This record gives sequence, C-alpha cells and structure tokens, in this order.
Amino acid sequence: MSSIQERQEEIIEEFSMFEDWMQRYEYMIELGKSLPLIDEKHKIEENIIKGCQSKVWVYAEMDDDQVNYTADSDAIITKGIIAILIRVFSGQKPEDVMNADTSFIDEIGLKEHLSPTRANGLVSMIKQMKMYAIAYNSQQQNKA
Repeated sequence: MSSIQERQEEIIEEFSMFEDWMQRYEYMIELGKSLPLIDEKHKIEENIIKGCQSKVWVYAEMDDDQVNYTADSDAIITKGIIAILIRVFSGQKPEDVMNADTSFIDEIGLKEHLSPTRANGLVSMIKQMKMYAIAYNSQQQNKA
C-alpha cells in the first residue's frame, strides 16, 4: 500500500503532464467520474460539507485499522476535487490522515485556480476528512 506522501507525489506528477488548466480541469472531471460513490443512505445532512458552494457528501468508516472514504457531489469539478482527496487519504491509518501535509494541493496549483468559494470548500473537505480520522483515532486509543 502506498503512503499518503507517495500518492501525493503521483498526483503532482500526473498534473505536471498537462500544459494548461483546461486540461487539468478535464482530468479532474475524469477523476470525478471514477469516484467510488457514496451509498445513498449516507447522503444525509450530517455528511454534507459545510462551506462548499455545491453539495458534497463525505462519509468515512473504519476497515481494520484504516479509514475508507466515499463521497459524492452535485458539481463535476467538485467531484474531481474530492476524488483526489479520497485517493490520497482513503485506506490510510487515522493517525497518518490526521498528520498529513496537504501542500501537494498548492504544488499542483489547485487552490489558486479555484474560485474563492471552491477553495474554501476544498479546505472544508480536508478538515472534515481529518475530523473523521481524529474521531477514529480516538476510538482506537480508547480500545487500546
């Protein structure tokens, strides 16, 4: 299994292959189409990311000692953004997600090419994914 850092480096490498942001947006849309869809029963108010311009649902569950995320959005670009985050964080230990550096987002230039509301939404998505990790990490500590 690849680490969060290795996955981030793969994404940086993939984005560097594109010459302009139109190509990168198209790539993000493609990534969004491959997003493992959230179960309809998890498309509830408490799983909606606050601060996003569009609707984004993120759900997490523990499998062995790893957090697995699923998500969906009603906007295609946002779906691509959350697909990138899921690729980085899903299948990792909660502690690794909590402590993950997300500077790769700046390296691929994502934040600067999003509208201010989408950029805020991106930060909110990361924050929510890390909150799930904190909660699961806390549960693990209590079991130990």
